[in-house]
Amino acid sequence: MGFFDIFKKNKAEKTDKTAKPAKKEAEEKKATPRDAAAPATSGLPAVDLGELLPGAPKNGKIKLAIYWAAACGGCDVSLLDTNERILTIGDMADIVMWPIAADGKEKDIAAMGDQEITVSIINGAVRNSENEHMVKLLRQKSLLVISYGSCACFGGTPALANLVDGKDDILDYVYTKTPTTANFQEQCGHKSAPIIPQNSYQAPEGELTLPLLYDTVKSLDQVIDVDYSIPGCPPQQESIAVLLKALVDFVYNGVALPPKGTMIGVTTKTLCEECPRHKENRRITKICEPHEVDVDPELCLMDQGILCLGPATVGGCGAKCTRVGQPCRGCYGPTEVVQEQGASMFTAVASLFPVLEEDPTCSEDEIIDIMSTVKDPLGYFYAFSMSKALIKRKVSEKGGQ
Repeated sequence: MGFFDIFKKNKAEKTDKTAKPAKKEAEEKKATPRDAAAPATSGLPAVDLGELLPGAPKNGKIKLAIYWAAACGGCDVSLLDTNERILTIGDMADIVMWPIAADGKEKDIAAMGDQEITVSIINGAVRNSENEHMVKLLRQKSLLVISYGSCACFGGTPALANLVDGKDDILDYVYTKTPTTANFQEQCGHKSAPIIPQNSYQAPEGELTLPLLYDTVKSLDQVIDVDYSIPGCPPQQESIAVLLKALVDFVYNGVALPPKGTMIGVTTKTLCEECPRHKENRRITKICEPHEVDVDPELCLMDQGILCLGPATVGGCGAKCTRVGQPCRGCYGPTEVVQEQGASMFTAVASLFPVLEEDPTCSEDEIIDIMSTVKDPLGYFYAFSMSKALIKRKVSEKGGQ
């Protein structure tokens, strides 16, 4: 029984069971202005995959690879957010690699011919030598490569490691300076010579190796050629449906794929255009966390002094976070006309400084006071896009300062 056959079996069993009497409908909840303003979709074109496709395509199943590099696994799980549409994948494709769910190995991919795999969906940033080797191998063996999720598209959270001097600083802190690891090193008698992971170790059984950790974390397109990108942490169901629809039309009906380089699942405007909250362009004197204020459910979060990356982030997610009172963190990346998401956010914050018509100035001290209330501004403004910043990592001046 294949991976997707499990889902089909469960679905069939549920269908065969006698249907239970329908329950009375729950009382209609009182709609809020925010609910009324919510669009039926996230601003993406409606996608109807119709019935699950029966059997394999007339020319045989395509080959599909799904791989994670430096990632948390959330992008892999998000593929299941398509619910029964996931069965469409099993009908039209043989999954030759999916580390989280299937047993395909690196040697199996290496044995394939060039471009034998129709589509490789790769999530995660490129953090170490194994990541680089696998994405280059999949690029060689694949007709199409899709950069899936914020880490693959922009570097994501792993790329925040670029804000320190290098890998040695990270390893030293993680294995010797945290309370738990420092205590472990001391108790085991390694305080003077701490044990830190090495790339190679000669054990009695033979040489043991670990991938080489790189100083700089890169996005996928900084290492290999990418055909399409789907941002999000993780990508939304609507974006995945758009991807599935394009693949289904291509495999079954011969419909041409979108132009190379297309960013799937995004609009041409900022997230603010999708957000139902109204903006009053208030001036602020400090930046607050959501738990520090009584959040007005209808007012723009920025007007309430809550740092929200909506002004610097492309739309497409339907403003799911701001609709429930949480600020946008920028996981969809910048719009196509913005080169620097972090710098764009700095500009948005500056527009809220208390500059009035009668006093069109804001002193340096006032600016410092306001910005000092932002907890970790660099990590916040570049939480997902550090690899795509103009300055992609920490740079030391001459003399090491």
